[in-house]
Amino acid sequence: MTTPKKYEFTGETKEHFGVTLKQIRLLVDIAALGLSAGTVGGWIEKEDNLSHNGDAWVYGNALVSGDARVSGNALVSGDARVSGDARVSGSARVSGDARVSKTNITANRSDGYIFSVCATPDGPRIIAGCRYFTYAEAIKHWRETRGGTQLGEESLLLVKHLKAMAKLNGLDKKASS
Repeated sequence: MTTPKKYEFTGETKEHFGVTLKQIRLLVDIAALGLSAGTVGGWIEKEDNLSHNGDAWVYGNALVSGDARVSGNALVSGDARVSGDARVSGSARVSGDARVSKTNITANRSDGYIFSVCATPDGPRIIAGCRYFTYAEAIKHWRETRGGTQLGEESLLLVKHLKAMAKLNGLDKKASS
C-alpha cells in the first residue's frame, strides 16, 4: 500500500551552496499544526528529506538537504538548516538559526521537554525547545532559571549525559558547514 503524498513541490527552486532546493506545498491539512492544504512550506532537496507520514513539516526559510530526514511530528522552521546524515524525528523542533548536520542525540526530561545535542560548524550545541546553547550556556541557564528544583537537576543531568554521548559518538567536534 502506497502512502498518500502529504506535500508537493511548488516549482520554485533556489541554490544553497551548490545544492538545488525545492519549495514545498501541503496537499492535506495538518490539524495538529493548524495548517491547511495549499500552505507553502520551506525548502528540501528531495522527497527523501521529508516524510509523507505523520505531521512532520518544514516552514519558512528552513532548508533540509543531503541525506538528512525529517519525520514523525518533527518541525524545522525559521532559518534552520538540517543537512548531512541528520535525523530530526519524534516531536523534535529545530528552529531559528540552528544548524544540524549530523545525527543528533536526544533525551527527554520527565515533563516531556526535549533536549538534543548536535555537531555544528561552531562546535557541539544543546538544543532545548527554542533554545540553542553551548554546554556552558546550557548549564548557566538551567542553574539560573531552575536551580534547586527537580526539573533543574534533571536538566543539568541531561546536559551532562548529552555531552558524554556526543563525545562517545563523535559529535563533540566542529561539523563542516
